[in-house]
Amino acid sequence: MSNIRKAFENGKAFSPFIACGDPDLETTAAAVRSAVENGADLIELGIPFSDPTAEGPVIQGANLRALKGGVTTDGIFGLVRELRLDVKVPMVFMTYANVVFSYGAEKFISACRDIQIDGLILPDLPYEEKEEFLPLCRKYGVDLISLIAPTSENRIKMISGEAEGFLYIVSSLGVTGTRSEIKTDLDSIVKMVRESTDVPCAVGFGISTPGQAEKMAGICDGVIVGSAIIKFLERYGREAPKYIGEYVKSMKDAIR
Repeated sequence: MSNIRKAFENGKAFSPFIACGDPDLETTAAAVRSAVENGADLIELGIPFSDPTAEGPVIQGANLRALKGGVTTDGIFGLVRELRLDVKVPMVFMTYANVVFSYGAEKFISACRDIQIDGLILPDLPYEEKEEFLPLCRKYGVDLISLIAPTSENRIKMISGEAEGFLYIVSSLGVTGTRSEIKTDLDSIVKMVRESTDVPCAVGFGISTPGQAEKMAGICDGVIVGSAIIKFLERYGREAPKYIGEYVKSMKDAIR
């Protein structure tokens, strides 16, 4: 069984997204530990990329700050290796196909196994092209996480039928970022997913308040939040982990 399933074993899962290296890797480590101590069930770690096409301005800003600060993929691998001394919840990388290609796909994915990264999310990898990475992910025991968007429609059953780890359901059209209201008919999407797989599904993109999290948790198995957390790093810098912990607790309490 996928290690990622453990995140969904104790009720609804909460997964924060944290951009590695914003403002530095020491702060990233502190933010991860603070999130886990306050109830995070799964950690999504962003490997910065210069052209993060799925991201809105908040996470784009985090990518640029991290890259300007000199963060590297090898540095992030070292961060995860150190985190794994005490952080036991599942962790996944979210990055872009070019990051994996430029590092060397087999070298990258085998390193994920070595440092105990459980899954890989590549938002710019179309389902039809996943064979580019899937054999290597299976070889090294890393789940390649599939995404379902509001535009997936007649592809939903096909994508979910082959899902691994968990299914990332994109709540809204467009890029990441907080939204005042989520209007997508997620009930219908999740119903189709449930007919095709027992792999857990989590909703991300646009969720920022406990009320939104509670509503989403009523529909699916977990909630992913990125931009709202990155705003704490943008505002408080190295002091952000304390605020991130408090925020994670409020969100986790909302979905229990």
